[in-house]
Amino acid sequence: MAKLSVMAKESTDKTPATLGDVLYANSNPPVPEQEWATLVQSIAAGDQLALHALYERAHRIVFTLIMRLTADRETAEELTIDVFHDVWRRASHYDAANGTVLGWIMNQARSRAIDRLRFENRKKRVNGADVQPLAEAAADPRDVIELREQGEALRAALAALTPDERQAIETTFFAGLTHAEAAARLNQPLGTIKTRIRSGLHKLRRALTTEAGKP
Repeated sequence: MAKLSVMAKESTDKTPATLGDVLYANSNPPVPEQEWATLVQSIAAGDQLALHALYERAHRIVFTLIMRLTADRETAEELTIDVFHDVWRRASHYDAANGTVLGWIMNQARSRAIDRLRFENRKKRVNGADVQPLAEAAADPRDVIELREQGEALRAALAALTPDERQAIETTFFAGLTHAEAAARLNQPLGTIKTRIRSGLHKLRRALTTEAGKP
């Protein structure tokens, strides 16, 4: 298990900055969901090699999400390791009926990051610092993560998005911002940003569904 800490330090030199970076960083074919599930089953049986294999496949995007939420590299490295320790402990509880393996992992990463932010805010309040309460949690990354697994099909589907829709999705999901914060950064009404995100994700899902139905 200690090997994960070393691997994390070696693998976080290049961090994707945007949704586009994540989508285009790796041109390899998508990994079938059954392979992810098989790794989790092996981990549940105590196979550390399977844990290392899962880490190699997923650590970069886990680190990216936590980094965007916490804005602290050291914290992101620490929590990335914690996430995979959680996977080691909880692998036997994974249920494919509740979503993909990567979605399950990313949900744990998001929870870890938000818990850390809340802890830091409480600590600052105890110390008398004037801090704002934690705002609404950053947008759930699971939709985009599951889309990420579609590989080449997703790249083709991106052509269906308008520039505004893609900008809204990138800003919200991979800058670690809430919808309200993304609206402020892009100088757009909150309702407009929410509409662009909804319409963009709808277009992506529809395009991917069409692609999946092809012989």
